Amino acid sequence: MMFDLVVIGTGAGLMVAEAAAKRGLEVAVVEKGKFGGTCLTRGCIPSKMLVYPADLLREAERAEKIGIRFGRPEVDFERISRRVWDRINVSAQIEESFSSMPHVTCFKGEGYFTGPAVMRVRLNAGGEAELSGRRFLIAAGARTRVPAIRGLEEAGYITSESFFGDKYPKKPWKSLIISGTGTVAMEFAHIFSAFGTEVTVFGRNPRLLPQEEPEIADLLRWQMKESGVHLHTGFEVIAVEKTPGGKRVTARSRQTGELLTAEGEELLIASGVESAADALNLSAAGVETDENGWVKVNEYLETSQPHIWALGDILGGHLFRHKANYEAEILIHNLLREGEPRRRADYRAIPWGIFTLPQIGHLGMTEEQVRARGIRYHVARYRYSYIAVGMAMGYENDDGDNGLVKLLLDEDRRILGVHIAGFQAATLVQPFVYLMNAGDPLKDAEAGTILPLMRSMVIHPTLSELAAWSLETVDFDHPIDPTVQEPSDR
Repeated sequence: MMFDLVVIGTGAGLMVAEAAAKRGLEVAVVEKGKFGGTCLTRGCIPSKMLVYPADLLREAERAEKIGIRFGRPEVDFERISRRVWDRINVSAQIEESFSSMPHVTCFKGEGYFTGPAVMRVRLNAGGEAELSGRRFLIAAGARTRVPAIRGLEEAGYITSESFFGDKYPKKPWKSLIISGTGTVAMEFAHIFSAFGTEVTVFGRNPRLLPQEEPEIADLLRWQMKESGVHLHTGFEVIAVEKTPGGKRVTARSRQTGELLTAEGEELLIASGVESAADALNLSAAGVETDENGWVKVNEYLETSQPHIWALGDILGGHLFRHKANYEAEILIHNLLREGEPRRRADYRAIPWGIFTLPQIGHLGMTEEQVRARGIRYHVARYRYSYIAVGMAMGYENDDGDNGLVKLLLDEDRRILGVHIAGFQAATLVQPFVYLMNAGDPLKDAEAGTILPLMRSMVIHPTLSELAAWSLETVDFDHPIDPTVQEPSDR
């Protein structure tokens, strides 16, 4: 069978498949699992169906600071879980929709290349199908990286994939051990500690969320400890054994060699991800990958083969659905709007949110990255307790949960990075994404700067005042020179 476009993976790749089919191209969609990709089936959406109840539980606890006392809320985990699975099961509707869409043929199974323009699919129902394509889009994503740990396979474990699969619990565990200190690990720690689970975290890195500003990570560490989470950073899990009540985990300090053990009903492996490209036999197609298996593309999302493109998590780097959606829009333009100038992918202003307590919003570079590039810069900082709404919410200057906004600006007041920890942090970051992308930096001196913010009114009293008033802390006449000055005070 010959197709105009073959799409491998049904996350953001479906956006391109649908656009191509609507233009009358014959499209093949290859998917071995549920339609919808990581975001719908085991990531962003179902996890937030658990995060929001956890947020409410923690907000109820801190309400006493403003004079409101609740009894311990009752958690109806069965109802929460039903909402989670109702959302995940939208996948079936998506699959049905695409299976009946004109010009689309769906292949349920695992695809692999046998040549630059030929793919075979090991069908879930048995047997194989062979198809050819004039163009291919690789959007097969990534998966949890499971480290080699003594006894792990025998004792058993869960990942984010199996948690939103056959390992989903009927009720919150009494105790949970988490291996990892990244986003997935921290969100699960927040969720289950709020639900009453005793949570223990082991992480190889000495910091929580090592991709974030240290002061942002420190706020999270304080809150995790306040929430009863047992944190052991700088410890590597070296052994797991099955016990009558669950799992026993042994971890070793990477600095001192000290051994620690912990017992839990379940063990979550959340220590990073790896490319799913190894199953695609990309060498047969002549598609290059880097040393870690991530597919290599140029600024137009073209691989080393001119008729094969890739997008999303399989590229590595920042693994976010909104980044994949952005890349899908670029490919829809470049592949389907012939005769128009091609669009390039621009990753200078990638934002993200981490849905812990406190919530975290991130945009652009960290201070460490700014300094590594030798850029002279300014830092603006402000705390939630400094503004009227923050005071109304009960934040005080000496509180460990007193949220923070931190802006990094160059000498021309262009935004280099924005880092926020606190209530609605991910929402507060978003306006800066628009500012960073505003104007043409080659033609407009104000492009990407905070000048529009400096001359705008800010509704009082709102959280938006955090960023606006933070600029008052900046001495714009004296930028920080990374070659002669220490990093800004934490």
